Amino acid sequence: MPHLPTEIEHILTVWFPVVFMLGRTQVAVMGNCSNTLGIPPGKGPHQVGCADLMVDHTVQGSFFRLYYPCEPSPSSEKPCWIPSQEYFDGLADFMKINRSFAERIFNYLYGKRSALSRVALMLSQNCAIEPPILSRSLCVGVCLTCILHGVFMYLTVISCYTCLNFYSCKIPLALTGSYRIPAFWEAPFKSNGKYPLVIFSHGLGAFRTLYSAICAELASRGFVVASVEHRDESGSATFYFKENSQMQQQAHQADTKNSKPVQENLEKVWMYYRALKPGEEEFSLRNNQVQQRANECIRALKILDEINSGKSVTNVLQSEFDWSSLKNSLDLCKTAVMGHSFGGATVIETLCKELTFKCGVALDTWMVPLKEEIFPNVKQPILFINSEKFQWAGNIIRMRKLDSASIQRKMITIRGTVHQSFPDFTFLTGNWIGKVLKLKGDIDPHLAMDLSNKASLAFLQRHLSLDKDFNQWDPLIDGKDENLIPGTNIHVPSSSM
Repeated sequence: MPHLPTEIEHILTVWFPVVFMLGRTQVAVMGNCSNTLGIPPGKGPHQVGCADLMVDHTVQGSFFRLYYPCEPSPSSEKPCWIPSQEYFDGLADFMKINRSFAERIFNYLYGKRSALSRVALMLSQNCAIEPPILSRSLCVGVCLTCILHGVFMYLTVISCYTCLNFYSCKIPLALTGSYRIPAFWEAPFKSNGKYPLVIFSHGLGAFRTLYSAICAELASRGFVVASVEHRDESGSATFYFKENSQMQQQAHQADTKNSKPVQENLEKVWMYYRALKPGEEEFSLRNNQVQQRANECIRALKILDEINSGKSVTNVLQSEFDWSSLKNSLDLCKTAVMGHSFGGATVIETLCKELTFKCGVALDTWMVPLKEEIFPNVKQPILFINSEKFQWAGNIIRMRKLDSASIQRKMITIRGTVHQSFPDFTFLTGNWIGKVLKLKGDIDPHLAMDLSNKASLAFLQRHLSLDKDFNQWDPLIDGKDENLIPGTNIHVPSSSM
């Protein structure tokens, strides 16, 4: 392997000028990047608020982000997409990248005194390029760096965290903190009758904020959505607290406002992704995890049931949101569970364990963690929405084993999509680099998300008996659209069913 500085010098002298000019060309052709890259807001009639709730500070507690219809609040801000640096560290762990190694590379490339930062600053001053646009152009260069090192996807996010000092901002600019959740932080809850409830489960290596486009869309349409952050060691990172009576107050100074505990004697403990150990059987680990995930979804439902009934619930995190405003505002007879990938498997496990959930929406489900013997115990309708590029015959066969003559089980496939067409990543990279990193498919990501959301809303209306107009999208449930495939694009021999 060549000496690292030589590689970096090659990148700076060869790749960076090319990539930077490509970035400028893309800006010139597409217009202002801030209008083309970003997490789309909900399209429904409601403004959307969000707040975090942690009940019980221990690892056995519950932690989720709630999205909800809110009242207009001029003083409310939209929170950062990636909550803190530890989540970047977790993404590095998930991608099997040494944290300090990655940090050295990116400090060299983007550090306050780095040659690249000085060159970039000079270019931005001389070429009248706005810093946010410039940082996105530079990040394309980092993407190519990652490809040269055999690294992809999440490293793009991690790398941009070191842009922190480059523009003297409080948040990184490129693919990370410059992007905001399309919801207002702790905005007042909008009391307007009773809202249906959706519990959302994230995928492997993800966490509670990475599906904000889906969650915000549902909330804008009149749902309350709880996006659970799982503590089964399948996510990139999460945290809980332990008691420490000797702890000094300054230990919390590094915490963001959104993650500080109410009690000063609580010390934050981070939990990161656990990889398979040598010789360890994957199914055993994943099945234990999916059962814990299902229990965490059910626990979130029960906490919201308590809040809805007027019981006081203590939030471990410092919060100005009035959780008592949710009293009598949730219709728990109209509750569904939704998730992506490992979260899709969590949907099925949760439906098996808890009949309060009336239906489920499973996005590009990874069926490996599930025991097939539970399938007959799943009594609720399920909509499978798959990508065109991720699925394989064995996975589809297991989905088909959930087919029922008496319970509606639907499957559609969105043409031109990839597995990462469902998380927010798909909206935060340019077209060509997004395709290289498999964060984008051939279809416009906004169109793909729109089809997925509309099919989900139509399915939810049908099986939660909602008085809405979502039934206008009923044909999508049957795959009736030029960008949809009824069922699957995967050939499955009839003899295998």
